[in-house]
Amino acid sequence: MTGKTTYDCIVIGVGGVGSAALYHLARRGAKALGLDRFPPGHDRGSSHGETRVLRQAYIEHPDYVPLAQRSYALWQELAGKRREALYTEAGFLQVGPAEGAVIQGVLESAKEHRLDVEELSATDVERRFPAFRVPESMKGVFESRAGFLAVEACVRAHAEEAIRLSATVRSDEPALSWKAEGTGVVVTTARGSYSAGSLIIAAGAWAPALLAELGIPFEVRRKPLFWFAAEPSYSVSNGCPCFFFETQKGLFYGVPGIDDLGVKAAEHTGGDPVENPLEVDRGLQVEDQRRVEEFLEAHLPGVSRALTKHVVCLYTMTQDEHFVVDRHPTNKHVAFAAGLSGHGFKFVPVLGKALAELVLEGKAQAPIGFLSAGRKS
Repeated sequence: MTGKTTYDCIVIGVGGVGSAALYHLARRGAKALGLDRFPPGHDRGSSHGETRVLRQAYIEHPDYVPLAQRSYALWQELAGKRREALYTEAGFLQVGPAEGAVIQGVLESAKEHRLDVEELSATDVERRFPAFRVPESMKGVFESRAGFLAVEACVRAHAEEAIRLSATVRSDEPALSWKAEGTGVVVTTARGSYSAGSLIIAAGAWAPALLAELGIPFEVRRKPLFWFAAEPSYSVSNGCPCFFFETQKGLFYGVPGIDDLGVKAAEHTGGDPVENPLEVDRGLQVEDQRRVEEFLEAHLPGVSRALTKHVVCLYTMTQDEHFVVDRHPTNKHVAFAAGLSGHGFKFVPVLGKALAELVLEGKAQAPIGFLSAGRKS
């Protein structure tokens, strides 16, 4: 294209948060444009890999709980509009040392927010969920009102609903740069430029480059995901929950079998740094697979070593591993969400709604102050 087309708001990145922001802009009647180098639901960034866990008892920070509760309602609303099953309630089992960060964090969060969480001894866990193995030195906590989201379907749902409400999505058109101009912004892409009254940046692993002037230290990490064939006891239809283990070798998580792929399992800790998100090694690394297989052998022995699928996604980490969601310090008509640090997808609808409110109304309804760019780590 040539010249400038004017919008009320441009959204850079139509992944998890960006697609939700575009939808909430369109719901408010804004003329909105979403820009991305890939189509919604793609597998090159962070918002893919079949499933994402949805939970409330949050160990990372108690202030996430109100956001999670709002997200539950927004996910339910979106699924109702689509008449589509975006969420499956399977429960969430977390296991670790009794005095470890995971168990203590869940219990503190549950107490503060009066959440329904069960404490289980190692014996209780194995009796309740016989497919798992838990050493006597560990204990478990179980959150029944938790489960998993169909991640690609969720992204496409937000994007398609936004388009239905007259938003525009341009895939295969990466944003190269943006600048403030007058009372708005101009975004330059590989094909031309667009002007708008406001801008939302939700570009995942590409956000650090677009927000470089803020000086916020981000690190993008390569995160492999694995699926293994497993016994029927590891199927969601047979009552197997999502799981998260704090072990001496790292933090590992997974989702029960929902189809022929079997159990999904991955390591939450670690991850090789990524310099360029377009040049990620997406091949199968033996050491990555070995670490996950050792975890499964110790705690989910009925999961086989027959690998059925492997993909690589990206974490964009902040130093304190909390999100950054705020307005630009000098350009108040620009808002952004970045550094979701591997635990952000469940919050996609509430973050997208908050970003839309920040650029259109100047203030978000959700309590996101603890995620501000100026917070102290």
